[in-house]
Amino acid sequence: MRIYNTNEIKNIALLGSKGSGKTTLAESMIFECGVTKRRGTIEAGNTVSDYFPVEKEYGYSVFSTVFNAEFNNKKLNIIDCPGADDFVGNAYTALGVTDIGVIAIDAEYGVEVGTQNIFRTTAKLKKPVIFALNKIDGEKADYDNVMEQLREDFGQKVIAIQYPLQSGPGFNALIDVLLMKKYEWGPDGGVPTISEIPEDQLEKANELHHALVEAAAENDESLMEKYFESGKLTEDEMRNGIRKGLIDRSILPVIVVSAAKDMGVRRMMEFLGNVCPFVDDMPAPETTDGIEVKPDSNGPLSVFFFKTSVEPHIGEVSYFKVMSGTLKAGVDLDNVSRGSKERLAQIFTVCGQLRTPIDELKAGDIGAAVKLKDVRTGNTLDEKGIEWQFDFIKYPAPRYVRAIRPVNEADAEKLNGLLTRMHEEDPTWVVEQSKELKQTLVKGQGEFHLRTLKWRLENNEKLAVNFEEQKIPYRETITAAARADYRHKKQSGGSGQFGEVHLIIEPYTEGMPEPDGYKFGNQEFKLKIRDKQELPLEWGGKLLVYNCTVGGSIDDRFIPAIIKGLMDRMEQGPLTGSYARDVRVMIYDGKMHPVDSNEISFRLAGRNAFSEAFRNAKPKILEPIYDVEVLVPSDAMGDVMSDLQGRRGIIMGMSSENGIEKISAKVPLKEMASYATSLSSITGGRSSFSMEFSSYELVPGDVQEKLLKEYAESHTED
Repeated sequence: MRIYNTNEIKNIALLGSKGSGKTTLAESMIFECGVTKRRGTIEAGNTVSDYFPVEKEYGYSVFSTVFNAEFNNKKLNIIDCPGADDFVGNAYTALGVTDIGVIAIDAEYGVEVGTQNIFRTTAKLKKPVIFALNKIDGEKADYDNVMEQLREDFGQKVIAIQYPLQSGPGFNALIDVLLMKKYEWGPDGGVPTISEIPEDQLEKANELHHALVEAAAENDESLMEKYFESGKLTEDEMRNGIRKGLIDRSILPVIVVSAAKDMGVRRMMEFLGNVCPFVDDMPAPETTDGIEVKPDSNGPLSVFFFKTSVEPHIGEVSYFKVMSGTLKAGVDLDNVSRGSKERLAQIFTVCGQLRTPIDELKAGDIGAAVKLKDVRTGNTLDEKGIEWQFDFIKYPAPRYVRAIRPVNEADAEKLNGLLTRMHEEDPTWVVEQSKELKQTLVKGQGEFHLRTLKWRLENNEKLAVNFEEQKIPYRETITAAARADYRHKKQSGGSGQFGEVHLIIEPYTEGMPEPDGYKFGNQEFKLKIRDKQELPLEWGGKLLVYNCTVGGSIDDRFIPAIIKGLMDRMEQGPLTGSYARDVRVMIYDGKMHPVDSNEISFRLAGRNAFSEAFRNAKPKILEPIYDVEVLVPSDAMGDVMSDLQGRRGIIMGMSSENGIEKISAKVPLKEMASYATSLSSITGGRSSFSMEFSSYELVPGDVQEKLLKEYAESHTED
C-alpha cells in the first residue's frame, strides 16, 4: 500500500440497526476495492468483520472492525460497528475518530428505534450522515415508503441520490440522479451496465435531479448564483455543494444498495470517494486544554489510541489515529496520559484481522500497533516537547448491572485483572468494587453485552463465573424525633471501660432552625448549643452533630469518639445495614469515670444510644428512583406502559419524537434489574431506553416490612 496524504484520506463509520446488513455491506465494499477475492458470509463464518470467536458463536457483531480500502486513488478507513443496541459504545468510539457516518437501513423495515438512536448520536457529535438503503431486493422492501419515513423523521434535508426502478426481489436497476444515468446488473451483481435514463423515467429523474441541484447550491453562494443564472451545475460543482451540505448536516443523502447481491456497492464507493469530506475538510479537534489541532502532516507528531483488543494468535492490538504530524515505524514517543515512554517498533494498516506493515502514516490516517508496553484506550502519545491530550469520546451511561464473582473464590484476583483489561477493550463495560454492597459490579448496555463478557471469561480465559442480581443501595432515615441513653460499662480486672451518652435525634432538612428544646412525654429538654459539626456524607445527605452538654458531664476530648460511634451506625444503618442519611444528633448529657473512661467506651456508648434512638424515631427506608426514558414503536406503547406500571413506575409523560413514541417515567432501581431484557422481549428488539438517577424516596410499607424481615433472617443465620 502506498502512503496517502491527509487530503487523500476519508474516515467513515458504518452504522445501522441490528439486522440492517452492515457486515454484508462491508464485505461487498472491500471486495469491490480488491482487498478480498471473494465475499464472505455470516452463515459461513468467513467475513472480514465478526472474526472473534464470540461473534462466530453468537452470529452477530460484538466489536467494531477497522478496515481500509483504496478506491480511485483515495484511502477510505472504514469502521464497521455492531448494530445491536447493547454494543452502542462501539459507535461512539468510531464516530469519535471518523468524519462521517454511513447509516445502513433495512429497506424492509425502514426507520427503526436503533436508526433513531444512531442518528441522535451523530447529531450530538455533529457528524455528517449518509443513509444507505440496503436490502432493496427484500421481499417486503418498499423504497417510496422508507423515503417517506426518512423525511417524516429527519426532515426535508433527506435527498435522494438514487432510486430503484423496482423494489423487492425483482430489483436489478436504479436511476442515479446525480450522474443522471441508469445502472443495471445481471443476476450476480458486480460491475453494472451504465446507460441513458429510459424515456418513461426522465420526468421523475429530472425532478429529483433539480431537487438535488438546489440542495447542493444552497450551501455555496457562488453555486447559488450560477444555478439562478444557468439553471444547472456541473458534476464537480454539485459534488462540492453536497460535500459542504454534508459537513453542516444540511443535506442527508440517500443511496440504494443490495449488499447481498453486490448491486450498487461500487457506485456507493464512488460516491463516498468523490463526495464525502476529506479529513482536512472537517473542523479540527481540540485537546483537553482547548488547543485546536489541525491534521497537518508537517506539524508536531501526536497519536490518539481509540481502541484496544486482544485478538486470537496475536495478543494485544492497539488502534490509533494520527492526529498531527507523520508517524514513522520505530519512533519513540511520550505517553502523556500515563507519564511513560513508548516505542512503536512496527505500525500497520488494518483490514479486519489482516494487518499489513507500513513505513509511515500521515495526519488523519488510522492504523494499529501490536504488543505495546504501556498504552491503554484513550491515551495520547506525543513527540518530545508536546503535551497534547485528547478526550473527545464520551460513552453512554450503563443500563444493565450484575454482580459477578468467580466460582472458585481463589480466582478473585485473577478475575479483577481480567475485568480491568476487558474494560480497556470496551469502556462501556464498567467495573465497580462496591464497598457499600460488598459486591463486584459489572455494568453494561444490556443482557447480551454482559453475556458476551461472561462468554469470553469462560471460553477464552477458562475462568468460570456467576452473575447475581445487584443488591440495591437503600438508605435509612428517620421521620420523627426520639431520645435514648446508653451506658457502656465493662470491668474485667485492672482498668475497665465506662462511658455514658444521652442524645436526641431528629430528621434533618436543609434550612431548618437550630435546635433549642424538645418534649418527650412529660419531660422537657432545653438545649444550649456549645459546638456544631456538619458532616456531608459520601453517599449523599448529611449528619449534623451538636454538643449541648453542660457542667462537664462529658469531656470535650470524648466528643470525637462519640461522633465516630454515630458514623459507625450511619455507615451500617440499624434497620437493614444500609447507609443512613439526613439525621441531626444533639448530645445533651452523659457520665464519665475518672479512671475507666476512654475513647472506645464513648464510641460504643454513642453507637448504641444512636441505634436505640433511631429505632424509636419512626425510621424509614429510602430507595433509589431513576428517571427512565423509553423510545418505542407506537404499536407496542400500551404493553410497555403496562409493564412500567407493573414495576411500580409512575408515568410522567408521553410524546412523539421523529415518529417514535417516547415514554418518561420514574421507576425504582429494584424493578429495573432485568428491564433491558423484558423491553426487548415485549417490543421484538425495536425499542431503546435510558435511565438516570433521580432521587431517594420512601419505600412502600409492604416493601419495608419485607426488607426488615429479610435482614433479620440473614442476621439470625449469621
